[in-house]
Amino acid sequence: MEKTLKKHSLAHPKEEKDEYEICEMKDHLCIHTKEKPQVCGVSGKQFNQRSSLKPHLRAHTKEKSYVCEVCAKAFTERGNLTVHLRIHRNEKPYVCEVCSKAFTQLYHLKTHLRIHTKEKPYVCEVCAKPFSERGSLTVHLRIHRNEKPYVCEVCSKAFTQLCHLKTHLRTHTEEKPYVCEVCCKAFTVKDHLAGHLRTHTKEKPYVCEVCGKAFTERGSLAKHLRTHTKEKPYVCEVCSKAFTHLCNLKKHLRTHTKEKPYVCEVCGKAFAERGNMVRHLLTHTKENPFRVMYAEKHSLKYGI
Repeated sequence: MEKTLKKHSLAHPKEEKDEYEICEMKDHLCIHTKEKPQVCGVSGKQFNQRSSLKPHLRAHTKEKSYVCEVCAKAFTERGNLTVHLRIHRNEKPYVCEVCSKAFTQLYHLKTHLRIHTKEKPYVCEVCAKPFSERGSLTVHLRIHRNEKPYVCEVCSKAFTQLCHLKTHLRTHTEEKPYVCEVCCKAFTVKDHLAGHLRTHTKEKPYVCEVCGKAFTERGSLAKHLRTHTKEKPYVCEVCSKAFTHLCNLKKHLRTHTKEKPYVCEVCGKAFAERGNMVRHLLTHTKENPFRVMYAEKHSLKYGI
C-alpha cells in the first residue's frame, strides 16, 4: 500500500501534500462500503477502485501491455502474465492437501477440491442439474437453448462445445493422434484411448452401486444404470417411442426414414442394421471360401 501511495502522490501537486492520501483512502473505503463509483464508459460496468477499472478498459481497447519474454504471448493484466510464466517455469504452487495434485492457479485448485467435497454450487435453473464449475453450467445451458455455436466447415454439423467440434473434424481428416503403447491401436479421442488401455490392464474403476458390476468406462456404467432406473432418455420425434440407448434410437429412426446404409459388397443388397448385413454375408460363403473369412472378420469386429 505504501508503494502505491508514493506512486499516486506524483499525480498531485506538491502543495497538495496530503490530498493524495485522502484520495487513496476514499478509494480504499469503497471496499468496505461496497460503493462502486468507478464506471466503465463503454459497458457501464461498475468498480469500487480505479485500479480495477483500468484493466477492464483494456478489454475494450484490446491493449495488451504485458508480454511474455519467452513466447511473446501478450496479456491485458500483469497478474495474468505472472500466472502464465508459471507454465514456462513449471511452477505449481497450489497443492491439493487430499491427493497432492498441484496447480498453477488457486482457482484451479479450488475447482479441483470439489472432486473431493462433491460440492456442486452451480445449478441449472431449467432442470436443476448441479455442476462443480460455472463453465460446465454455461455449456449445459446451451442444450436447453438449443445453441450450437461451433459449426464444422466441411459438413455444417454444429456442436455445443469447441472440443466436440475438434474431435468431429478428425472424422474428416481421419487423424488419430492417441496411440496405445501396448498394441499401437490409434484413437481420435483421448478418453477412448484411456478406456482401451483398461482392456490391457483389466482395470474396471466404474462400479455400479446397485449390483456391483464393474466397467472399464464411465459411459458404459451410465448405460448400465438405466437397466436399474428404467430410464429411457432417447425419444423418437416421429412416434414418441423411447429408448435407453442412443444407438437403438438411431436404428429405430431408419424404420421411418427407410434408410439402409449397410450394403453387401458381394451382391449390393442394402440393410438398415449392420448386424443384418453381416449375417447376410454368410449366405455367400458357400460360393467362395474367402467370403467366409470376410464374414467371420466382421462378426468378430461387431460382436455378431
